[in-house]
Amino acid sequence: MRRAAPFALLALVGCAGFGGNGASHFTVKSHLVGRSLKQAVLLPPGRTTGRPLLILLHGRSRSPDSMVSGELWAALRKLGRRAPLVVIANGGDHSYYHDRADGRWGSYVLREVIPAAVRRYHADGKRVAIGGFSMGGFGALDLARFRRFCAVGAHSAALWRTGGETPAGAFDNAEDFARNDVLGAARANPGLYGRARIWIDVGRDDPFRSADTELSRRLPQARFHLRAGGHDISYLNAHMTQILGFYADALARCR
Repeated sequence: MRRAAPFALLALVGCAGFGGNGASHFTVKSHLVGRSLKQAVLLPPGRTTGRPLLILLHGRSRSPDSMVSGELWAALRKLGRRAPLVVIANGGDHSYYHDRADGRWGSYVLREVIPAAVRRYHADGKRVAIGGFSMGGFGALDLARFRRFCAVGAHSAALWRTGGETPAGAFDNAEDFARNDVLGAARANPGLYGRARIWIDVGRDDPFRSADTELSRRLPQARFHLRAGGHDISYLNAHMTQILGFYADALARCR
């Protein structure tokens, strides 16, 4: 990925904290994708200065607010002082969070959204985790190849073995798929995520079960969880407490 433009400009909207189930928002005026995109933020009570940062990525044809749920809030409340600042990055309709013809979506997350959140909320930029659901799970795995994260979480990640398996809009062409072939990268280099803690989970009835399972076997440090459920957000929410606990532990131990 090429050098990015200067930090994005921000506009903060809302002030909800852990006292309610609504998210706060800020807008990134992105130079890399050529548009303004609203991000969702879950603010822990008290100061955000020095807090670790968790970046979450939403699914296809969804928005950042689609991941804001009662289960997510409840899991964060349980963490208390260990709760990270949570930013749910806006990936548009079907960007799959990688650089492509209509915008440098991967660079935008790494070089605009994350630095903007760290600067705006004074979070700890050295303790950052990334995870996502479906399209976002793929995005987290793909982006973690280009930057060090304390932890990477793939929840029902949309993964394919060949470009021919992919749905329309996921990649521009065969070359684009090859550049962002997460499974292929893991086959070639099982250590591609360095010392990051890896979590992969998927439902037994999820169409991505086979590919997600293969990826977990390719990564020696991956913690893999196969559970009842299909490919929908209710599956993610049912396991939110354990998932958020994983991120909090990884961020607390990250140096």
